[in-house]
Amino acid sequence: MNILDTKYIYSSGIIVSNIPIILNTVLGSCISVCLWDEKRKTGGMNHYMLPLWNGNGLASPKYGNIAIEQLLKKMHLHNCTNNTIVAKIFGGARMLHNQSQFFDIGKRNIELAHELLEHEKIRIIAQSTGGKKGRKIFFNTQNGEVLQKLL
Repeated sequence: MNILDTKYIYSSGIIVSNIPIILNTVLGSCISVCLWDEKRKTGGMNHYMLPLWNGNGLASPKYGNIAIEQLLKKMHLHNCTNNTIVAKIFGGARMLHNQSQFFDIGKRNIELAHELLEHEKIRIIAQSTGGKKGRKIFFNTQNGEVLQKLL
């Protein structure tokens, strides 16, 4: 059995690798988009907290629109193309019980991921989003598999 190195992705983190590793993170209302290109055997994952950067201050990958754009750019640097990349989306839980719909950050994070991936014509092949429980995920860049544990 081949034991792969593991790298933890903190909030605002992005990692892309064409070397087999396990990327992992813990999510509540945050989202991780896992991209995988079977042709290039390259995988990448981000971890963002909020849906949209409003243009003020630093364009940080803590915002979904920045994190997804940067993840795609890093995949492209590994010669991946949008028509060979597939996506899996995780997270977006509703962590506060009395949260109003407007302030449901998890739901807004999920919607943004769908919107941006659709705009880039990247097929979403799996997702585990929403609900009221956090998740710990493990993404294998060797084969594109994601294991999840509900918290």
